[in-house]
Amino acid sequence: MSFFALGVNHQTASVELREKVAFNPERLRDLFAEQSHDHALNDMVVVSTCNRTEVYAMAENAEMVLDWLAQKNGIDVKQLENHIYRYENSDAVTHLMRVASGLDSLMLGEPQIMGQVKSALSLAKDSEVVSANLNRIFEYAFYAAKRVRSETAVGSHAVSMGYSVAQLALQVFSQPEKLTVMVVAAGEMNSLVAKHLAEMGVAKIIICNRGIERAQQLAQEISHRVEVEVVPFTELAEHLHRADVVSSCTGSLHQVISYADVKTALKQRRYKQMLLVDLAVPRDIEPKVETLDGVYLYGVDDLQSVIEENLAQRRQAAVEAEVMVNQLATQLITQNKVSQAGNTIQLYREQGDKVRQKELDIALERIQNGEDPTQVMQQFAHRLTQKLLHPTSLLLREAAKAENPAYFEDMKESLGEIFKQLRQPKA
Repeated sequence: MSFFALGVNHQTASVELREKVAFNPERLRDLFAEQSHDHALNDMVVVSTCNRTEVYAMAENAEMVLDWLAQKNGIDVKQLENHIYRYENSDAVTHLMRVASGLDSLMLGEPQIMGQVKSALSLAKDSEVVSANLNRIFEYAFYAAKRVRSETAVGSHAVSMGYSVAQLALQVFSQPEKLTVMVVAAGEMNSLVAKHLAEMGVAKIIICNRGIERAQQLAQEISHRVEVEVVPFTELAEHLHRADVVSSCTGSLHQVISYADVKTALKQRRYKQMLLVDLAVPRDIEPKVETLDGVYLYGVDDLQSVIEENLAQRRQAAVEAEVMVNQLATQLITQNKVSQAGNTIQLYREQGDKVRQKELDIALERIQNGEDPTQVMQQFAHRLTQKLLHPTSLLLREAAKAENPAYFEDMKESLGEIFKQLRQPKA
């Protein structure tokens, strides 16, 4: 059996094709229940996200895995062949580590993929289609991903608008636990802003949205982490002074936060500083606001330049991360080889012991039958030596046939050193 990684992702396949090969957890449980009775292919993990569907499996060949992926999705194998990537053994291990570390993600270094791979492994284990060996490979990949995140900068620096706003708040204010944040509009962008700031431990988030239902939905999503208050959009100016950080992204054709509004809010705050972030195009906040003392105003272009700079830093850190992943993959493969060699050596020793015992029983029986003990023991030693050295002799003959003569010389030198040590008398 070999370890294979086979799949499609955002780089190799269109969203239409990715949709065709995607799996949801419920369907995977049903498929794994069937697969657990298939002796040819019942050791596998499937990672399925919006950007990738990958099968990691122990199998005799990659075609078995490809056929399974095509068949279970009702697709002709030929339709997949031009979009599928496949890796085997050490390359498959390296790929899994890169995926878990976020090095193969659409957004370089994104952390969510680690949890998605862990969930995929958990589902497969619950379905009893994961061997101890496959589980060990995944656990080592998680170890590699943690090393990459803790020892390189590939996961640091904000590379999304939502996260950038949260990082700005930490730069402007030294104590996030005392901050009150207002998000003006509860769309996708500001939802991410609110979630990031909630995770960073701000004191309170005020949601100001035109529709009460969407505001309450966002409030429910973050209320377990932070105190939340929903205020009517018509009362935006009245509550503005309560916010240390304001993130606005309404999609309105007209500005919703005026210079006069902010000036009044500053006065009510006794000129305590404010951070205003305008994520909207057209802009929500009157540009003249930035002339007010104590106000930091950032727009989309400002954040985009920060993101591009941070993404460049991530790419630079990714070089270091790639080296680390390759080293760790090699380390795992070496450990597997040593483990396999240990099993082989144990079997070889057990077989040798059986040969020894059999020859000893024959020799003792001959002595009991009255044969000359000296002659019997000489024959015993000769027969035992012949049988124990026969496998080694075969290996040496195969090494001599090899195209690389250095391999034979290395084996000959190593065996010579072993026999030299055996000839030395014990103290």
